[in-house]
Amino acid sequence: MDESLSTSPARAPLLHSLRHARRTDFNRMFAAVYFCAILVLLYRHALKLIHSATFASFLISLSFLISDTFLAFLWFTRQCFLMTIVYRDEYPENLQKTLLLKKSSSDFPALDVFICTADPYKEPPLRLVSTALSVMAYDYQTEKISVYVSDDGGSQVTLFACMEAAKFAYHWLPFCRKNNIIERSPEAYFAANHSSWSFDTEEIQKMYECMKQRVEKVLEKGKVGEEYITEELERKAFSKWADHGFTRQDHPTVIQVLLESCKNKDATNHLMPNLIYVSREKSKTSPHNFKAGALNVMLRVSATMTNAPIILNLDCDMYSNDPRTPLRALCYLLDPKLMSQLAYVQFPQIFHGINKNDTYSCEYKRPFCSNLLGLDGMLGPNYIGTGCFFNRRAFFGSPSNIVPPEIPELCPDSVVDKSIQSQPVLELAHKVARCNYEYKTKWGYEVGFRYGSLVEDFFTGLRLQCEGWRSIFCNPKRAAFLGDAPISLVDVLNQVQRWSIGSLQVAFSSFSPLTFGIRSLGPLMSLAYTHYCFWSTWFIPLTLYAFLPQLCLLHGLSVFPKLSEPSFILYVFLVLGAYGQDLLEFMIEEGTVQNWWNDQRMWMIRGLSSFGYGCLEFFLKCLGISTYGFGLTSKVIDNEQSKRYGQGMFEFGASSNMFVPLITAAIVNLVSFLTGLVQVLRGRKMEGLFLQMFLAGFVVLNALPIYEAMVLRNDKGRIPFKTTATSTCLALALYGLVSLPLTDSN
Repeated sequence: MDESLSTSPARAPLLHSLRHARRTDFNRMFAAVYFCAILVLLYRHALKLIHSATFASFLISLSFLISDTFLAFLWFTRQCFLMTIVYRDEYPENLQKTLLLKKSSSDFPALDVFICTADPYKEPPLRLVSTALSVMAYDYQTEKISVYVSDDGGSQVTLFACMEAAKFAYHWLPFCRKNNIIERSPEAYFAANHSSWSFDTEEIQKMYECMKQRVEKVLEKGKVGEEYITEELERKAFSKWADHGFTRQDHPTVIQVLLESCKNKDATNHLMPNLIYVSREKSKTSPHNFKAGALNVMLRVSATMTNAPIILNLDCDMYSNDPRTPLRALCYLLDPKLMSQLAYVQFPQIFHGINKNDTYSCEYKRPFCSNLLGLDGMLGPNYIGTGCFFNRRAFFGSPSNIVPPEIPELCPDSVVDKSIQSQPVLELAHKVARCNYEYKTKWGYEVGFRYGSLVEDFFTGLRLQCEGWRSIFCNPKRAAFLGDAPISLVDVLNQVQRWSIGSLQVAFSSFSPLTFGIRSLGPLMSLAYTHYCFWSTWFIPLTLYAFLPQLCLLHGLSVFPKLSEPSFILYVFLVLGAYGQDLLEFMIEEGTVQNWWNDQRMWMIRGLSSFGYGCLEFFLKCLGISTYGFGLTSKVIDNEQSKRYGQGMFEFGASSNMFVPLITAAIVNLVSFLTGLVQVLRGRKMEGLFLQMFLAGFVVLNALPIYEAMVLRNDKGRIPFKTTATSTCLALALYGLVSLPLTDSN
């Protein structure tokens, strides 16, 4: 049924509408034709394998059969996102009328906001301050908003930044209301060039700059000095860090109420939101389950203090870019036809500060936008870890069967009728934040955010949808949230490696979408989740196509059809069809050709580095050889690095093993392409080697930034000589390794 007809019998005004993408039918027809072409290709590989005359030709045919089978599988699962694309619109101006027609309170439901941070030196505290202030200043009843800051690093610097945010909010919230500004993040607002600049603006900016300087000085010192403490309550709060046994891995629970809505008022005598700092207890002897563990502590602590039915989860650098965002989410969460089965409303993850051509493809248009549009036409988008409004009830069992928590105070329908600073409330909050509280409970397995994967967001969304919940993708024209993207290649690759490991953990768990998921989600939805689970296996075909045809070219051995053979047309169709479809989808979602080129280049780079290393680390861990943890992506910006990023230059300065296969592939492809070119100039017929030369040339074109960083650059972002030397030796070793069998096959 079209959800654009989602109105009540009492003719309630429309809250949202839905429309299907016009290109859906074309996508389905193209997929059918392309799938037939893939079958023909695999059949051709099988025939060549059967009729192999030499051991080398057998290995080559087998390699291409395996490689193209993986390509076919990943292409096939990717098509699931293109079969049911939908677009939505919301009408938040109708919310008040809808509530009145329901003959209930016209007040909106309370909102708990969880903001997660873990290290002030990788996630700057001022970003956290801006994010907190941007949601505290929502166009929403302020007394209904409770902001919880989860500091998983247990840093006094973060607590100090939160205290400064509370003081600045006294002036910032009235300023936002008076001037009706859209950018409620002070950092974003003052960075923008506004045409009207009043005396009030200058005054509030001076306050912000003073606060900024204090936070930066404390961050530089690493502790809060006496000169920054103005009240006895603050001194008491920071005294917990005076204990020499207090470390980020081992410390007691710290819960500090910085603002209480029923007591604190701003400069215009309006009530302010609740602001609570939470650092859960940690012990080296107890598992902490990374971000999922921190979020479950937030679920329990917030339940004891405010227990709002709606929860917004944000990363510390993901500030709100639209003050009406909660109203858009409520257009779905308050819809009577959806609310009983709706677990969450997911907004896209959009980044600011990305350079003009998005050098590292950090927009992630497919996983954070395009794919979510396709999933929204089925059971809804996967949870992507930030910018998500949850129905609290969804964390406690299926829509039809609630899983009760171990104490009634944590139930989603429990009513908190005490002050958040009362002794009983604080005692219970400290109790549920203890590191051993979850022992012999259902937390992380049947209740709350789910454990078992480094990508706790993806796994939690999968589990919720398998339980019968559905979700909605809300993608307004004005970005609801904006975050920071990494500007260093090694940070980008480390992030993708972590995602790869986490996805494989889900793939080989008892809740794999291929086994468990297909029974609960249906084939299309489960295959879409499967694509994410196995996306790191891209490294198999990408690695093979980056080396094998080129090494064969160096020995004059043809592995692809000649120009005159009919199967040459098959290869051309498969390549142009895949790239053409990808470019079309990219352009439809407001991309550019240059951005698409960088996107496909980064796909190759990830395939030759982070995907492969992620798979390797996962399987080593399965064998008990390796361990992995949750590594934070640094959001700290170095000025020189930022300047190079702005110029579109690749950053290779940090030494990393992940660069070695990239540079090795670049060297092998350059040598093979030049060798083939020399043969052409000498008059040798290269008809049978045309596709191999084309492939090598295509890789060389993509690898131009690597050659530049190897030879031409002298800045700190160039490739270290040690890495270049290692890659060169590895390229020579590969050439020597394949020389004997390939020479024999000739």
